[in-house]
Amino acid sequence: MVEQAATQAPEAPSGLSSSAHRDTTRASNKLEVRDLNISYGGVSALRDVSLDIREHEIFGIIGPANSGKTSFLKAINRMDMFNKNMQVTGEVLYDGHNTRTLRNVYALRSRIGVVFPLPVGLPMSVYDNVAMSPRLRGIKNKADLDEIVERCLTRAALWDEVKDRLTTLGSLLSGGQQQRLTIARALSQEPEVLMLDEFSIAVDPVTTMRIEDILKELRNEITIVLVTNLVQQARRLADRTAFFLMGDCVEIGETEDLFSGNVTDQRTSDYIAGRFG
Repeated sequence: MVEQAATQAPEAPSGLSSSAHRDTTRASNKLEVRDLNISYGGVSALRDVSLDIREHEIFGIIGPANSGKTSFLKAINRMDMFNKNMQVTGEVLYDGHNTRTLRNVYALRSRIGVVFPLPVGLPMSVYDNVAMSPRLRGIKNKADLDEIVERCLTRAALWDEVKDRLTTLGSLLSGGQQQRLTIARALSQEPEVLMLDEFSIAVDPVTTMRIEDILKELRNEITIVLVTNLVQQARRLADRTAFFLMGDCVEIGETEDLFSGNVTDQRTSDYIAGRFG
């Protein structure tokens, strides 16, 4: 679920300024979350979370199941509007704009993409999976679409495997290939923020490492928010990591500091060491 072209920088959607023109006082922070609370039918899922996510960093979020990690991602790009039982309060600032009050939610989602745990190949060809978003933005020239498709599949480490079967249904690819196709589809929108929720659940270890290599390269271009239950994956990838537990953001720190035992809450060390969770 992401969008944006590749041949030129898109105009800023209504209600969102482009990165080049945003308030320079916020240039170091891509996202700022303030006093975020999430509940479902009155049952609290996340409480009073405040944190900043810097531009061009991989920000890891770890914690056991039911800690509010996925709910956090959904609140970032307003996916709560799909769930009437999900209530969200607080502020989420994207480039200084409060996303909770933006009218053009679709423009927001074109800047902030999400890849969920189980890959969902749209019922169309590999080519059309990636070309769909550019077409929706008005790109019709086949040469331009071909360039976007090849570039996004290459960036997702999938081009060499599918370049001779672009007309094959995306849903017929292997699980690992479908996950990378989902990433390519997300990248076809050229998002400024890419959020991944347990991307490695449905893929094998070799594919997981390939995707990790992709994310390391993408860090130079976009901001990445990585939710993972694999604490060593966070250590390999994340610049900074937040530890969520039972709806609370217990601690945030430089990843290597947390894994080296330099923590403010013993529960962080206990979780990283595998003593619970």
